[in-house]
Amino acid sequence: MHPAHLALAEALRERLVVIADRQGYDRDPSEHLQRLKGASEKIVELQSTLPQPIDPQLSHFLSRCSYDKALAFLESQAPPSPAHY
Repeated sequence: MHPAHLALAEALRERLVVIADRQGYDRDPSEHLQRLKGASEKIVELQSTLPQPIDPQLSHFLSRCSYDKALAFLESQAPPSPAHY
């Protein structure tokens, strides 16, 4: 997978971590929202680093902010990890 795709997938995962942080939301909703905005802005920035042409399906997911689907798409494109014996 291209390094830009790897970075985007990592940013998409980071966004999911922020969303799942209920304690952070309960502690300080405003700060939690800022973290979520930051994660989303990083995703938008990384989109511009993707090699062209962008796969139409990935482009569709990103343009619609369907980030869960974009992550699933990227993960489906990754080569399988070698087995550790």
